Amino acid sequence: MQTDYKNKGLNLLKKGQKGMIHAIFSRFGLALVMLILQVLILFGIFQWFEEYLPHIFGGMVFLTFILVIVFLNMNSRINPTVKITWLMVIMLLPVFGVLFFVYIQSDLGHRVVKGYMDQVISETKTCIPQKEEVMERLKEENPGAASLARYIARSGCHPVYDRTAVTYFPLGENKFEEMLKQLEAAEHFIFMEYFIVDEGVMWGQILEILAKKAAEGVEVRFMYDGTCEFALLPRDYPKRLKALGIKCRVFAPVTPFVSTHYNYRDHRKILVIDGHTAFNGGVNLADEYINQKVKFGHWKDTAVMLKGEAVKSFTLMFLQMWGSGGKKEEMEQFLSYPSGQAEGAKGYVIPYGDCPLDGDRLGERVYMDILNRSTDHVYIMMPYLILDGEMETALKFAAERGVRVVVLLPGIPDKAVPYALAKTHYGSLLESGIRIYEYTPGFVHAKVFAGDGREAVVGTINLDYRSLYHHFECATYLYGADCISQIEEDFQATLAKCRQVTMETVRKERFGVKLTGCLMKVFAPLM
Repeated sequence: MQTDYKNKGLNLLKKGQKGMIHAIFSRFGLALVMLILQVLILFGIFQWFEEYLPHIFGGMVFLTFILVIVFLNMNSRINPTVKITWLMVIMLLPVFGVLFFVYIQSDLGHRVVKGYMDQVISETKTCIPQKEEVMERLKEENPGAASLARYIARSGCHPVYDRTAVTYFPLGENKFEEMLKQLEAAEHFIFMEYFIVDEGVMWGQILEILAKKAAEGVEVRFMYDGTCEFALLPRDYPKRLKALGIKCRVFAPVTPFVSTHYNYRDHRKILVIDGHTAFNGGVNLADEYINQKVKFGHWKDTAVMLKGEAVKSFTLMFLQMWGSGGKKEEMEQFLSYPSGQAEGAKGYVIPYGDCPLDGDRLGERVYMDILNRSTDHVYIMMPYLILDGEMETALKFAAERGVRVVVLLPGIPDKAVPYALAKTHYGSLLESGIRIYEYTPGFVHAKVFAGDGREAVVGTINLDYRSLYHHFECATYLYGADCISQIEEDFQATLAKCRQVTMETVRKERFGVKLTGCLMKVFAPLM
């Protein structure tokens, strides 16, 4: 019987197509198409109305000036760095640039998602009550951490918990091994929400277990982001999983010219089992994440497993995204499963989600708060470093007031342009005393932020515009937990495999990388 499940599961997946269509329907692709169209149209106008060129040129200059003034005053919530990008687009494309901006801001394909998420987050803000005695204890131990906890709670139902055991996994393969054990032990329900799913050893073994558990009567729900349909999964994949008894949904399927491709993607990675065990971190469901496939050298990723009361928050986050808003009975059913209490566990845990619709930029501000409150050191592991002005200032300010800020980035990039953009920040950060290292064996996909040996964040939130502005994200904030020392030990062990970046290495960087970073920096918020 197990063989049947295995054969069915491994044969379900068919590769999608990733190529010209994917590029054209992305936001960058659309901007390129509009630029080409405008050049062609202008060339035609110049040919047909040559005698009126001074009037046409003067009209375009006037139109651009008016548009820039209007744009600068129309929306104060747009980040200044993003405004600069849009101003450049509008100046280059006076007509099509405005149409492109209206297209992006309208979010035609995601209005339903925006309306739903706003409603469900509002309706579930008090779904899991905060235990005030826990908050008071945290306040006594660290008033700053307690203030951060109260800020996190403003954006949704994100209580601070104690009595939750946290296990840290320094590699994706460590998470995968434990993940299989926990899935095998599931008795009531399995909720999975991931950004990337791809055929191979990892997903094949997981799918086999999910099919078996579904046949045993376990409620199995699986959700993945709609961008997978572009590159990895066929559009009928939910039906294929349904044939195995697995309930499946695609979050925000991409519709050409209707979806703003990179906006409001579900970048979260959540696994909840029976309400008592949850996984979170950077690890997706593809073989490179567990080093079964070599794509960019050795793949360094991290994750955490929670056991105890804090698991309820991940259960709620999944149900919110699944579409259980307004279904009070369903919410209560799954939140009522006993989460257990890890009585010997130390510290405090806050699972939280960052929604791109509320304008709070919760993920970025949690990172900033750690930077602002730390007095000794902040350790950062990230795959990307595409900073807005606020985050760059926070990093530099921490270093300039004496905090040892160490940033660990990939030595082998997965994408050329983000790699080049990261390097545009190197000189400024180094001048402020920030230490930058690149992971020589390969690619770093971990999202870790640790401060002073007492607090840390492990989750899905990158230091780039997509994560901080455009994506649904999630993370686990830890204060005083036993695993924080393991997180910092892993950081130091990883650091030993890195090369340090200096001003000399910045000066000697390849001209092509410097040029790419320089040219693309102005368009970074659109990527």
